[in-house]
Amino acid sequence: MTGRRSSWTLAAFAAPCLPLAALGLPLVVYLPEYYVSELGLSLSVVGSAFLLVRVADIILDPILGGMMDRTRTPIGRFRPWLLAAAPVLMIAAYALFMAKPGIGPLYLWGWLVVCYVGYSMGVLSHTAWGAVLSPDYQQRSRVYGWWSAGNVVGMILVLLLPPILAKVYKGDHAAGVQSMGWFIIALMPLTFLLAAKAVGEVNVPPAKHEAGLKQYFDLLKRPSVRTLLAADLLMGMAPGISGALFFFFFERIKGFDKGDAGILLLVYFIAALGGSPIWPALAKKIGKHKALAVAAVLYAVFQVASIFTPRSEGGFALSPSMLTGMAILVLAGLPYSAAPLLVRSMMADIGDEERLISGVDRTGLLYAIVNGTVKLGYALAIGVFIVLGKLGFDPKAPSAQGDTALIALYAILPAVLGLLVCAIILRYRLDAKAHAEIRRQLDERDAAEPLPSSSPEPHVSPLVAPRPATE
Repeated sequence: MTGRRSSWTLAAFAAPCLPLAALGLPLVVYLPEYYVSELGLSLSVVGSAFLLVRVADIILDPILGGMMDRTRTPIGRFRPWLLAAAPVLMIAAYALFMAKPGIGPLYLWGWLVVCYVGYSMGVLSHTAWGAVLSPDYQQRSRVYGWWSAGNVVGMILVLLLPPILAKVYKGDHAAGVQSMGWFIIALMPLTFLLAAKAVGEVNVPPAKHEAGLKQYFDLLKRPSVRTLLAADLLMGMAPGISGALFFFFFERIKGFDKGDAGILLLVYFIAALGGSPIWPALAKKIGKHKALAVAAVLYAVFQVASIFTPRSEGGFALSPSMLTGMAILVLAGLPYSAAPLLVRSMMADIGDEERLISGVDRTGLLYAIVNGTVKLGYALAIGVFIVLGKLGFDPKAPSAQGDTALIALYAILPAVLGLLVCAIILRYRLDAKAHAEIRRQLDERDAAEPLPSSSPEPHVSPLVAPRPATE
């Protein structure tokens, strides 16, 4: 049984990605730079706040993952947590995006804590929910292909707001950032409720197992988990670093104004959306881990190529420098979707491996590990602000030393990380053949044991799909 979901079901499942990604992207790309350039906080204060709050938030993930694994409600394990995250995120988005000049470090620290608590609840419950929508190796790539596309669409939509306000309504940078906040606040309840209503969740037996920090760290001992997480950490850091420095690079080094730089970033994520169906298709032909290795190498090559973007001539939008920048960012954007969707699909396969070995469904904890790795990667990426300041970069005073450091950190360092991802992920051993054997053993074992009660929603099959008994 493939557990194939309809496109409508997967589109509804992906809907919460729109506001979650629309919040997650500015937390890395727009808000750190905005709090420095527009609200007057220092590079070190902003870099420290985003770094330390996100690192501290990682501790929350195994706690939440364990609680989700033990949650039993009429609507499932994960959907209640997704719905509970919405009001927390709406309040935090208002505070962070509507902040006025004169706020201090404590304001930023406090609301970042609230935001990341809600963000952990929302992202973790949503990605773990996706893991139980199909037991099939290839169909899981399709599930997370829709999930990835939803994330990229959310990024594109939120990125459209500042350029539109700047070009059409003559809005300033602050107005663009505030429009992002209102967009997130408006979209979040609509999409969360749509997914919870339209997409089912399999029923599971009552929890009879521990799911806490000890089990979390036990999972980290598995070779397949460690390999996957190392690759995911580096592949998250690479675009996180380049994203955090994107506006500094294209404004300072390449001479683009903020509006044109925003258009270039938009082009990058449109290309990422175009790449979303490529990676599941490639994974079907060569395997998920090999597809990720290919994407990592392509990312490294095209990230270095950004150095050769000509400086802006200014004056008109479709100048040769703008077109060249767009072309390079299209190529750099295509691999962007690969790691998020392939890693989450592979983690679902590891969930089957863990259930075969331990007899326990630890979906929540496994996705807590992925969630924590992503946070650590982006936290370390935001920490590049601190390194950049130490290397002599001043956002208000150009210098040769500071500009050289900016180029190296924006283009060279992420490319090196991409090549390391390729080297690491090629050691991964849980491929389609190995997973098929795991599923065969699970199906045989489950056929001899009572199954969980069937899902009341017919478009969602049970997580465990036993083979028909033979005479």
